[in-house]
Amino acid sequence: MTTATTAASLTPDQLAIVETTLDFAQEHIAPHAVAWDQDKHFPVDVLRRAAALGLGGIYVRERSGGSALSRADGVLVFEVLATACPSIAGYLSIHNMVAWMIDRYGDEAQRARWLPGLCSMADLGSYCLTEPDAGSDAAALRTRAVRDGDDYVLTGVKQFISGAGTSRVYVVMARTGEDGPGGISAFIVERDDPGLSFGPNEKKMGWNAQPTRQVILDEVRVPADRRLGAEGDGFRIAMSGLNGGRLGIAACSLGGGQSALHAAQAYLADREAFGGRLLDAQALQFRLADMATELAAARALVRQAAKALDRGDSQAPQLCAMAKRFATDTGYSVADRALQLHGGYGYLSEYGMEKIVRDLRVHQILEGTNEIMRLIVARGLTGAGAGGGSRTKAGTGAVR
Repeated sequence: MTTATTAASLTPDQLAIVETTLDFAQEHIAPHAVAWDQDKHFPVDVLRRAAALGLGGIYVRERSGGSALSRADGVLVFEVLATACPSIAGYLSIHNMVAWMIDRYGDEAQRARWLPGLCSMADLGSYCLTEPDAGSDAAALRTRAVRDGDDYVLTGVKQFISGAGTSRVYVVMARTGEDGPGGISAFIVERDDPGLSFGPNEKKMGWNAQPTRQVILDEVRVPADRRLGAEGDGFRIAMSGLNGGRLGIAACSLGGGQSALHAAQAYLADREAFGGRLLDAQALQFRLADMATELAAARALVRQAAKALDRGDSQAPQLCAMAKRFATDTGYSVADRALQLHGGYGYLSEYGMEKIVRDLRVHQILEGTNEIMRLIVARGLTGAGAGGGSRTKAGTGAVR
């Protein structure tokens, strides 16, 4: 996954993380990725094996059962996992976002109740913000949570929710007050809560190795101690979680693109035409050089943004948006060109190239469309509003 240059920039601990994760990904994920995609199989058993390595609570503090790694460490993990399967890596990014949100904004009782199961992945987590009519403008969400004595009653529909139906823990954003971001609160809902149900598994272009369903809340009654943070804090909590989520998806795009580049290079080395190896044709070498250069540039930006988020830099939301936009566009573009270099074989499912292209396409949409990422960056440049806290969210959760 790393070149000699990028490997030299990592600490010994980070190199160990990369090597351990890569060994796991190559043994337990890569050999099955195409079959899981074709069968639409969600490999929960493999996710739990990943959790045994500490990948179920990457950013969660140690006393809550997590690995207490940094964002700079996390982007390494997700890039490596995505070299084996972007779909599985993408779900793990979302699960870890949920676990981090509970660790960061929950009280001691909430952390004790839900984090052990999330960190072990005995319980899976899903993030519920997007709605059928509220994607990029997430502050316009309509799901309501009405206070009734010591409880809240939640009613509404969430759209494009990754893991829905299989996950046990759902962090749900619902309106408790006035219109706009200030009237939104966050709640923890469990799969078995009466009134919670799920739509059918969506038929998708990619990300088939994880389920995507509606989450339907029909007067779901939850105790007030299921609220995460104070009333009105939900939008801020949601946006805070998405800064890290955008880095995770950006890193997954790097991994998918890097895998596609390696596959293209190997294919050109083996394939002969017009009396010589395709890899010896200068025009094709230039294509590979451009792909490698673009991935290296995107990787540098992702790592810069991760370090900024770790140190609490005020520019972190803009950098995370830049990294998400640039890395997801780059990863998809590299994968698409790698498929072209395979010729007709790239279009066949057995080679795995078309799966990478399909999986990476949605990365330009989820965790905030790339158009919204541009808006966040532009607002940061013009002073029209900070990215993470603006009214405009993160695009469709397609797969959240």
